[in-house]
Amino acid sequence: MAETTYLTRDAYQRLKSELEELKGPKRNSILEKIDEARSHGDLSENAEYEAAREEQTQNEIRITNLERTLLSASILDEKNIKTDKVYILTTVRLKNLDSKEEIEYTLVSPEETDMDNGKISIKSPIGQALLRKAKGDKVEVKGPKNTMRFQIMEIKVK
Repeated sequence: MAETTYLTRDAYQRLKSELEELKGPKRNSILEKIDEARSHGDLSENAEYEAAREEQTQNEIRITNLERTLLSASILDEKNIKTDKVYILTTVRLKNLDSKEEIEYTLVSPEETDMDNGKISIKSPIGQALLRKAKGDKVEVKGPKNTMRFQIMEIKVK
């Protein structure tokens, strides 16, 4: 059985739109490229044909992955998210115990990860360390070069 993928309604709609684009216009565009490349003759040494076939393969893989994700999706309502502990869709303000710097992250599913906007995956090392912890708890995150230590200062839903 597939693992449940927790998504916001916006993320679900975004993935659904991407799937429709890939199955419709994108798939048709790729088929046109393949037909055009075929018209050039010998396929054994046709780089244009090979590139179009590779693009087709990648598109079909993405379609399969999106279909799987959407089938296993559970849409979360931010109004129902508790803030007693760190859960998916909570925003956590952390204090780095070494540098004294504060940083804020929102924990999301891997499909919604967006580091530029402070959205980290619940499956990332920091996400894993924070899950089910409470305000005031201290966590250690082992990185490739060092171990980072944080204290949870606040848990909220944006």
